[in-house]
Amino acid sequence: MSGSHARPSQAAELAHRLSRNAEAVCRHYLFNGRREGNYWLVGNVTNAPGRSLFVRLNGPEHGKGAAGKWTDAATHEHGDLLDLIAKNRGLNRLRDVLDEARSFLSLPRVAPGPAGRECRPPGSSDAARRLFAMAQPIAGTIAEAYLRSRGITALYGTDALRFHPRCYYRPDADAPTETWPALIAAVTDLHGKITGAHRTWLDPSGEDKAPIDTPRRAMGQLLGHGVRFGVAHDVIAAGEGIETMLSLRSVLPALPMLAALSANHLAAILFPATLRRLYIARDHDPAGDAALASLSARAEAAGIEALTLSPTLGDFNEDLRHFGMSDLRAGLRVQFAPEDVARFMAWAMTGTE
Repeated sequence: MSGSHARPSQAAELAHRLSRNAEAVCRHYLFNGRREGNYWLVGNVTNAPGRSLFVRLNGPEHGKGAAGKWTDAATHEHGDLLDLIAKNRGLNRLRDVLDEARSFLSLPRVAPGPAGRECRPPGSSDAARRLFAMAQPIAGTIAEAYLRSRGITALYGTDALRFHPRCYYRPDADAPTETWPALIAAVTDLHGKITGAHRTWLDPSGEDKAPIDTPRRAMGQLLGHGVRFGVAHDVIAAGEGIETMLSLRSVLPALPMLAALSANHLAAILFPATLRRLYIARDHDPAGDAALASLSARAEAAGIEALTLSPTLGDFNEDLRHFGMSDLRAGLRVQFAPEDVARFMAWAMTGTE
């Protein structure tokens, strides 16, 4: 593959996006390595154990010491993260490398349009904004019934959630299109702009997700962003699932929260400039452990205190459904900084079950 200096602008933009999430890239493609200081160390580009190859995790966007630049001391190979992905996956065509990078970043593939212009594909950020605009508030809908079936009854301040009664679903590219009711969640950036959407297709009874192969799908630009409940300033809680974070919100109604929608995306969330303390709501599985380690290290490197919230079962929605509000509250109380208990849990402490 040709060097980065000869690449078109879309490749340069993807390389820049990857560099802003260099550690997440390394944890995905070079998982046999480890972070040491400002570098990720591993054996080589094919993910062999060792310490020959090092990737810079933080630094300026361009020039000397830029984030995402890597060098293999044994072979003297070097490049950016697009080069690394190409070699790691054995890809020789630039188009294939860009598609792989877009897949990692949860960006839609770009389709060529008339006269070489790019067409916005159905999964773009524009399409996500249109879908959210077409949906309705969840009050009194199947989406509200679904959340209540998961034990989630505190639904104030959930403007990021809407309901679509007939949301398109296609099992694969060659299958006919179906329609199912769906819970639609807006994915937004730090400034509140919608960059993507998450769909949870539902059974018409509202008692469970729809009986389809993949009842959850996201569209648009997700990496670094999330589904937000409240506006973060100095303190925020972040986790993977929407139901997980809404369960926490049942007992911490004043605490701003973010659902990143997956472990990889949780590891790569962007921090508000004013953030001073981050509560990480972990899921009890290997992917959740990896996300916790990566996000904690990123937060501490940015001067942000990172504290872990651990459920008793697999996640906090399981805890809420199995143990109830009082036990969930008691389990969380001992995991919070004392000043945050008084600040964010006081309202919930005086509320009804």
